[in-house]
Amino acid sequence: MKPVRAIALVALGLTVSACASVDPVSRNAPYEQVPNEGVPTNYDFGAVENPEALTVTAAAHDTSLTDNPVLIEQGKAPVHVKTVAVSVPRELRVSEANSYYPGGDIVWRGDPIGDRHAQVQKIFEDAMVKGVEPLDGPVAVDLLIEVKRFHAISEKARYTVGGLHSITFDVAIKNTETGELVVPVRTVKADLDAFGGRAAILADERGDTQKVRITNHLSEVIRQELSNPEGYKNASLGFFQLVNNL
Repeated sequence: MKPVRAIALVALGLTVSACASVDPVSRNAPYEQVPNEGVPTNYDFGAVENPEALTVTAAAHDTSLTDNPVLIEQGKAPVHVKTVAVSVPRELRVSEANSYYPGGDIVWRGDPIGDRHAQVQKIFEDAMVKGVEPLDGPVAVDLLIEVKRFHAISEKARYTVGGLHSITFDVAIKNTETGELVVPVRTVKADLDAFGGRAAILADERGDTQKVRITNHLSEVIRQELSNPEGYKNASLGFFQLVNNL
């Protein structure tokens, strides 16, 4: 367990156990999607002091990272998420090149040609909301995501050799009531193997598209990130992962 993260979680858990209980009605309220107009594209997780400027309510759920050791041992998160804010900075370079390994920070072919930043943002919003929905810990938190890399594969790679969905993002978790960071900002690598050739064709036919797979994967990544004191651990995926890290 990483010392800083573990200490922060334990401290939060002790605080929660000594405080008043959370309103159960608000914790069971359904998520509410609203336009993502309040999230700056150049958000500095460590510098912003006014959480109101960042609020994009993708959830009417309460969330925060309390560390109750018993809950952690049972694989249950010590928090519930109230809002989800996703930023995909416009500085991230988009590549539409149909080569085996296009350059750029964003490579995405799972939607029609359009605003790739907005498309990636929607994928993350859907995934984060899905991932945090089961969490019902006692502390309310706001989840702030900044995408650093979303490098899926081109048409050429998908219908031949396959490859790797290389995804990296920063996570900030703030106490909803105080606006303070619950744990230090963390960079999460969430790589996923990418189907190629016949496997990709069959996956599309059964509805297991790139978007479906990536959304489900990211939802599980964030669930683990909020449930495990050590956070999510990126899988070891071999050759294509090594190439992406060069």
